[in-house]
Amino acid sequence: MTDTTITFTDHLVPALESGDYTITVRQEVARGGTALETFAKTARFTVAGERFLLAPPVIREMFPPAGSVGDHSNVLPHITLTRPTLPWEREPLKDAAARSPWLALLLFADDEPVRTQVLPLGEIAKGPAYFPEVVLDRHESSGDSVTVIDVPAELLRTLLPSYADLRHLTHVRGGDGSETAVVTAGRLPAPGGSSSVHLVSLEHRFRDTPGGPAFDYGAHDEIRLVSLADWRFACVDEGQTLPAMTRALAHDAGTFRLPDCGEPLADAFLGQGFVPARHHLRDGGRSAAWYRGPLVPGPVDGGPVSPARSADGLLRFHPRAGMFDVGYAAAWQLGRLLMLRSGDSATALYEWKRRRAQKHKRAARERADYPLAVTEIDDSLPENVLAWLTALNRLEGVPFGYLVPDERLLPVEAIRFFGLDQQWMWHLIDGAYSVGRLSRGDAALDAASPLPLSHPPVTGALIRSEVVSGYPGLLIDGYGQDAEDPLGVVRCDRLAPDVLLCLFDGVLSRLDLHQRPESQHFAVEARDTGGYDKSLRATGDGTVPARPRVPVSPGPRRTLPVSDLVSAMAAAFGTDPADFTPADFALQMTETAERVTFLA
Repeated sequence: MTDTTITFTDHLVPALESGDYTITVRQEVARGGTALETFAKTARFTVAGERFLLAPPVIREMFPPAGSVGDHSNVLPHITLTRPTLPWEREPLKDAAARSPWLALLLFADDEPVRTQVLPLGEIAKGPAYFPEVVLDRHESSGDSVTVIDVPAELLRTLLPSYADLRHLTHVRGGDGSETAVVTAGRLPAPGGSSSVHLVSLEHRFRDTPGGPAFDYGAHDEIRLVSLADWRFACVDEGQTLPAMTRALAHDAGTFRLPDCGEPLADAFLGQGFVPARHHLRDGGRSAAWYRGPLVPGPVDGGPVSPARSADGLLRFHPRAGMFDVGYAAAWQLGRLLMLRSGDSATALYEWKRRRAQKHKRAARERADYPLAVTEIDDSLPENVLAWLTALNRLEGVPFGYLVPDERLLPVEAIRFFGLDQQWMWHLIDGAYSVGRLSRGDAALDAASPLPLSHPPVTGALIRSEVVSGYPGLLIDGYGQDAEDPLGVVRCDRLAPDVLLCLFDGVLSRLDLHQRPESQHFAVEARDTGGYDKSLRATGDGTVPARPRVPVSPGPRRTLPVSDLVSAMAAAFGTDPADFTPADFALQMTETAERVTFLA
């Protein structure tokens, strides 16, 4: 695979800040230097950026993942925002000469007295906790709900980054063709406990003082902050980090089949990926049958199938077992039902088949020297039908129960490798294509007009793990026998919060799991003797030795001394601390992505 280049940028300032604007256009008409008339037009508009609430699509990722339980004691939590300008769309200090982020990420331990509540926007300045009066924008209402946290002033003085530190805890990260904003907390989680994280607004909460910009605590014992996003995680289990969790999957990695039961005849079916299933007969009777979906222990080739007019013709009886194999019949019936449920696609397919039948009849008349001219009929397959069938050919829309008919096929915290039964896929597509197949003549026309769909060998993997739900930015790379070039991705989707389906074009030999390079977190390294260090990335010009280390001494409540750390890094590189930018700091603090490999 090709390496992804990650860029770090200090900030990305929007062209216009959020707020209300007035624009006036004037035109003066003159003749011979004498003004005759002046025309003016004034308009008002609002740049309505986020202020008291973040829409879910704005949040791309939270780390550590919400609800996770892991060894996070040496990492700095962060939140990734899809709009890279968001942290600089407002100001913490009104009319400041230099722009700083108006967002900060605060980490709280469970035993710290922080109250969270939802209040109407018009009431957030009321109550014992201090919050300055709010001037609402035109699109805002005093009845809008807003989430706030009330924090003891003494605690907030310890946890809140300084005005200067805010710059170094926020940056823009680019990669894979997009840019995101990353806001990082300035505190390490305490081991052996739970923590909550809040993304808070600092809009106009700082004021000028003789010593520089400082947060306005006033003379209050409790401070109220607007919380734009929050999540919780626990720091207790060393085995719940991404590398540990993905490596644990290797203990339950295998092919997509049930274990043998000890009965040779049944084991022959189980080894091929079949599962026992209830079979409801058309006459109302019930029986047991074997079922196998499209996911099988190894790739299964299959050529084009003859158009079927009902699912019954696809039932296969095994005399020795005395049981039916209902897999292909179920695939055909499912395809038909999915197409009928599709609405517009089913209607378009039916109407197209009627046009095709009419054209076939007219062609027969022309061969019989029909004397009258006939209008040409467009019998090309509608694009929406082809798009729908193409998606179905990637198993899109297939219910989970048809893919995993028995929960034992995919246990919790397991990975299963499989091949795609192309014969099953042919019958699935034929079932969908059967809508409008009313007679033998229609079936003959379907056989003479095959769909432009290919069925090459496809293999893949199913993963059921907290890794899937906890790390939404997880990347999956598949490789064949040639370990240099990755296989093409047919589909990679979450079927459930903790279930990931990956399909690859070709025979899978190796599967790599890793985070997006631009999703890596800030972290420090624990010393065996206690305390922390941070290994720095060497410069490319050779002026700094490889992997220099600077000490990290957490302050009260495990807060990160950002200014001291910036100065130490700048000294290691022989740079003035004033010239050591947020992008430089992010480059040094970001951990390298780990990659875990599975052999299929």
